[in-house]
Amino acid sequence: MQAQAAAEAKRASESEEIVIDGSGHILGRLASVVAKELLKDPKKRFVILNAEKVVISGSKENIFAEYRKMREIGSKEKGPYFPKAPDRILKRTIRGMLPYKKARGRDALSRVKVYLGVPEEYKDAERVSIPQASARSRLSLAKFVLLGEVSKHLGWRPRRGL
Repeated sequence: MQAQAAAEAKRASESEEIVIDGSGHILGRLASVVAKELLKDPKKRFVILNAEKVVISGSKENIFAEYRKMREIGSKEKGPYFPKAPDRILKRTIRGMLPYKKARGRDALSRVKVYLGVPEEYKDAERVSIPQASARSRLSLAKFVLLGEVSKHLGWRPRRGL
């Protein structure tokens, strides 16, 4: 047990942590880039900040209808359980792009942290933007919704301070 904890501590010290500011990034593109990098390099760790400001492209009515449908599928007892909170929706989207039932997929998913807003420990961290996922360069129309708006539509209540 101690050997496993020591190996985990050694791996954490050797890993490269990449902090991404999620505001203004398209949800699917951001998730696919992060998932691909996680599978490619087992030493990378990703921290995604401002999950509530991630953009979903498309018309507001269609997006709200799709997410409401995903939320209502299944039953309370058996699932599937779809999250309401923006940070959990983003992590669930990344999970969908990983082989999360296999060991390497579980390991990759464990190296992702998603936060609402910016926590104290990452206030001064250098934040990276992913050009392939930027909504500014990809979206020519004003048809998009923020992930925070979708979550509020699903019934999520943000904590104070957000």
